[in-house]
Amino acid sequence: MSDTVEEKIKNYRTAPFDARFPNTNQTRNCYQNYLDFHRCNKALSAKDQDVAPCEWYQRVYKSLCPMSWVSKWDEQIEDGSFAGKI
Repeated sequence: MSDTVEEKIKNYRTAPFDARFPNTNQTRNCYQNYLDFHRCNKALSAKDQDVAPCEWYQRVYKSLCPMSWVSKWDEQIEDGSFAGKI
């Protein structure tokens, strides 16, 4: 199974359609994938497992989100003032 995940990540070009976010505005999709990436990293790191599957979420949010948002959220996480639950 990890081979298929690695292949999907390798062949990744842009964010695929996500039925949870059918509208043109992809702001919530961006934010959700950002949260999912950090939650995935936290969960797998706590279990001492490989965090490679989390790369999928990172590639999606980097494709959808403006970098200014991502850098602001990263700063907020470092400061402990990020509003999302990770």
